[in-house]
Amino acid sequence: MSDANGANDTAAQGGSGTTPSGGPGGSAARGTGSAEGLPGEPARQDTPDGTAEPTAPTAPAAPSAPGPSVPGRHVRVVLVDDHRMFRTGVRAEIGQTERTGVEVVGEAPDVDQAVSVITSTRPEVVLLDVHLPGGGGVEVLRRCSSLMADAEQPVRFLALSVSDAAEDVIGVIRGGARGYVTKTITGSDLVNSIFRVQEGDAVFSPRLAGFVLDAFASTDAPPVDEDLDRLTQREREVLRLIARGYAYKEIAKQLYISVKTVESHVSAVLRKLQLSNRHELTRWATARRLV
Repeated sequence: MSDANGANDTAAQGGSGTTPSGGPGGSAARGTGSAEGLPGEPARQDTPDGTAEPTAPTAPAAPSAPGPSVPGRHVRVVLVDDHRMFRTGVRAEIGQTERTGVEVVGEAPDVDQAVSVITSTRPEVVLLDVHLPGGGGVEVLRRCSSLMADAEQPVRFLALSVSDAAEDVIGVIRGGARGYVTKTITGSDLVNSIFRVQEGDAVFSPRLAGFVLDAFASTDAPPVDEDLDRLTQREREVLRLIARGYAYKEIAKQLYISVKTVESHVSAVLRKLQLSNRHELTRWATARRLV
């Protein structure tokens, strides 16, 4: 069940808007019959009495803002996240195609719409949130496994999530994602990560790489925690933040939800785990190394 503002959005497709690039600086103005000055000197313009006087040089046009892309690079991207405002912000940050080389060809707020948009647009890279209505990012990966396996036109996935929990990172990597970055990433770094994933590289936020190395260094599957499995992905996220000492207002701001929704999730977690208060909840999460 999703509490996000954009959970009922329909999948939107279409290329992103572009901004014109700046042109070269203008040359010095010349009057009729004017004499051209030496390099580095202002142009001269004839006066009525036939003498020449220098005119003010024309200021060069301001250079266009530098972009993170390399000329000629282009990648088609689909955004999958259940928060409409977050999708809008990412599109505005990276979707100026002429500057970044990234073309946003579709969006989706849940699993079903994500699979539909990805199948119809066949992007090179999908930015995938881990926690989604309908089964989460892992379910999207499962249903798009044939697209990832396409040798000629593979669709590659880069997880982009607020969560930095080991089980979330490991889950989507085992599902087939090529990388995992958190939402604290800068726009420039995100663009570079997208292109690296397009080229087949694996990309991780620095502290998350250790989770993957530890997980795949062992051949033993992690034990199943039946208590934890009772919780939804969103409830786990709220649980983790509560255990870290965040106030309800801070959690609401970080997850883009209301304080009332946070309270509802906390109540559900306490009920499912048969705990009485947030102090017991913190001890429970710490014992399972979820903090």
